[in-house]
Amino acid sequence: MSGERILIVEDDAAVAEMLAFALERAGMRPLRAADAREAEAALAERGLPDLVLMDWMLPGVSGVELARRWKRAEATRELPVIMVTARGEEEDKVRALETGADDYVTKPFSPRELVARIRAVLRRAGAQRAEGPLTVDAAARRVRTRAGAELRLGRREFDLLAFLAARPERVYTRAQLLDAVWGAAPVEERTVDVHVRRLRRALEPHGLAACIRTVRGVGYAYDPRAAGAGGGG
Repeated sequence: MSGERILIVEDDAAVAEMLAFALERAGMRPLRAADAREAEAALAERGLPDLVLMDWMLPGVSGVELARRWKRAEATRELPVIMVTARGEEEDKVRALETGADDYVTKPFSPRELVARIRAVLRRAGAQRAEGPLTVDAAARRVRTRAGAELRLGRREFDLLAFLAARPERVYTRAQLLDAVWGAAPVEERTVDVHVRRLRRALEPHGLAACIRTVRGVGYAYDPRAAGAGGGG
């Protein structure tokens, strides 16, 4: 696993800095938000991260309430959330998990434990992720068609497909895809087009090239309903 985008929703700057440092050391890419408003803005501007670390006691809207909102909304329902809080009573854990949180980490905790829990949640999410004609296992970095054929993809092509397939029918600009897949690497937006073409070539023998849909003037989306429709536009 490499380069997972983890949104840290934490109003304590020192704690947020510690979390970001631990994630960077583990090869992940942290994003930060200090409250629910900033977290919502981060999702709107940068797309869904791979996972959210959510503090319970946020100013304004609490982390539990924000997690509940996201789990009820279709666009964010599958977004993995780990609650991070000093509240360690059993009833608090039950409440958080009942809102839809995927795990619960009580402060204080070790960075190693936190990273291990993140990876466990991501593995579960990846193993369960089957979108229409393709099953994308992010943990094993493996893609299979509905017929059972395994696709051989380059690193960037896999990362691109995994990102889009986790968010079916959501349209992303080239800039958003560069940020999500290439991170801070100094590459041009047309690089995305090159890798989309490579990805489509790998999908074409299985009649799945059209699953990577071009939205002209905007960017790209994964459309599982387009299987067998021929070219990708």
